[in-house]
Amino acid sequence: MSSPTVRRRAFDDLTAERGILFGGDYNPEQWPRETWREDVELMQRAGVNLVTVGVFSWAILEPRPGAREFGWLDEVLDLLHGAGIAVDLATPTASPPPWLGVRHPEILPVDADGVRLVAGSRNQFSPSSTVYREHALAITRDLAERYAGHPAVRMWHVGNEFGQVDFGDEAAREFRAWLIERYGTIDALNEAWATTFWSQRYDAFDEILPPRRMPYVVNPTQALDFRRFTSDQLLRCCTELRDAIRDAGATQPITTNFMGFFPHVDSQSWADELDVIADDQYPDPADPDSPADIALVQDLMRSLGGGRPWLLMEQAVSATSWRAHNLPKTPERARRDSLQAVARGADGVCFFQWRQSRAGAERFHSAMLPNAGADTDVFAGVVRQGAELRSLRPVVGTTVPAEVAVLFDWTSWWAGEDPTGPTDRLRTLEQLRRWYRVLWRRGVAIDVVAPGADLSRYRVVLAPHSYVIEPDAATGLRTAVEAGAQLVVGPFSGVADANGHLLQGRSPVLLRDLVGVSGEEWGGLPDEPTPLRVEADGPAGGASTAHGSHTATILAERLRTEGARVLAAFATGPLEGRPAITRNAVGAGAAWYLGTVVDDALLAAVLDKALGDAGVRGALGTAGELPEGLEAVRRGAALFLLNHGHAPVTVAVPAGVVDLLTDETSGGSVTVAPGDVRVLMERRSE
Repeated sequence: MSSPTVRRRAFDDLTAERGILFGGDYNPEQWPRETWREDVELMQRAGVNLVTVGVFSWAILEPRPGAREFGWLDEVLDLLHGAGIAVDLATPTASPPPWLGVRHPEILPVDADGVRLVAGSRNQFSPSSTVYREHALAITRDLAERYAGHPAVRMWHVGNEFGQVDFGDEAAREFRAWLIERYGTIDALNEAWATTFWSQRYDAFDEILPPRRMPYVVNPTQALDFRRFTSDQLLRCCTELRDAIRDAGATQPITTNFMGFFPHVDSQSWADELDVIADDQYPDPADPDSPADIALVQDLMRSLGGGRPWLLMEQAVSATSWRAHNLPKTPERARRDSLQAVARGADGVCFFQWRQSRAGAERFHSAMLPNAGADTDVFAGVVRQGAELRSLRPVVGTTVPAEVAVLFDWTSWWAGEDPTGPTDRLRTLEQLRRWYRVLWRRGVAIDVVAPGADLSRYRVVLAPHSYVIEPDAATGLRTAVEAGAQLVVGPFSGVADANGHLLQGRSPVLLRDLVGVSGEEWGGLPDEPTPLRVEADGPAGGASTAHGSHTATILAERLRTEGARVLAAFATGPLEGRPAITRNAVGAGAAWYLGTVVDDALLAAVLDKALGDAGVRGALGTAGELPEGLEAVRRGAALFLLNHGHAPVTVAVPAGVVDLLTDETSGGSVTVAPGDVRVLMERRSE
């Protein structure tokens, strides 16, 4: 069995050979054989060099129990290989054939209300079902044994968009086993779940069920553990199939496709199990914040791989079909989305899918080759993308340097949004995105890191909403600040331990000495924004000292200072005079604390001051906001400039740099037209 290092090198070898990978999901089983040759000819015309095959083919490969119909797949792989197109071969296990659910209804998932779902759509399986896993392993073993050595197969793709949740008896059995492994004894579980509350004490593990519909709210730690279990159970399904592929002698890299900040899969706990990080991304063209928000997802993917290049496995070339109202992308927007992923570390950009379906639930989902054929704006845009991506070979394998760490972890997200908190309006991802947009508008690259990770190489550490802080994470934050980092902690952080239990003492208990301020309670704020008074030498630079010019919303903490300098305080109401923003100098750095959700302008002022104090500059080497709509990213020696706005933007750059997309040389500045992208690099001598 090959090592992870060898398999990761195989991905590097693939991109070194082919350049930026370009293609999409290919579903030839939906089309007659005579279409396949046309597909391959058009793929070559478009510059496609990688396609994913077989994701939803189980019912064709195994039309009845035990049958194997591999002949068509043999033909497809041979055809693609003959055309020089590499294959990411998928296990077909994301969508079991109807006969499996009909013969074995226990494989079908049960929802929280006890309703068993039926076969006939997709994802109709319980990750805990022994019968499902046996059948999934059987088809995967046979697939791998047949194709592990096929020259077309350069990657393996396990399942598809893992995210199934089951509350049925199969899940109950596995949940109990997971709890036994985690806690060892029922007494330890009772302690962790605080079951003395509401007379919830258990006498044996057999009494425990998944958090199905209950008369009132679910035990918060039970709900938290079930989320952990669900992610771990899905990972078990993934790694079982991965290991079956390896056992068959496959040496190609193996991956699966994440879905960004997806609530049912803790991607940070999965990342080390995959040879390549891959993700599906569908930013909404109707959302003006989507360029920044999807950039955050891309930074997450790069971070999951430890900075290594990742793969954009799916995106839409035009419209999706699953939103209530689907706006199409222009070819220019599709191009910009692809190049944005490359700018943020992707060594491959692929689409769902190659040829648009003529029937089925996704028949209106766009594809690289539309139903209208090759004589279309969409396909012309695809051909242009393929040609341009070939010119980006110099960025392949390079990294995106970051001096800012943003703390995020799934446990904190899950626990921090439990419905029994002081408000349901403080949403972790909403706050994460607000903070990130400030950095995006300044061209500041970030890594998304879990609390407790090594922070020694970061000048700024941001914790927008880290509800759970454990002792190792608190120690790491202090070490980083003492060494010179600027730490900014957002509201309702450091509240609980890993069980979701409130830490005892004045909050944030484990960070209290570091931030130099402490609180005694949290509470929701009125719907009308609460005015703040910002000090003249505070983060707004003295320009916003008038009563009510800055505001707080959603939630606030009743704080008192314990050595930290107060930069903003509540101007009215029950918290009048109480700190809202503080800064505490510690060692060579400083710790900022926001005891409330401040308005966007004040948040930007705080982050600007922290970045400035740390000496962090954006991709253009400047401080402050970039021109409206401009995104700037440095990847290796290349500078990516993407104009998401509606007006041209002119940027000063060193004379003599060349645009890899156009081969034009700059004379000291470049103008980026609306919707356009420039990729600049110093011209290297031959």
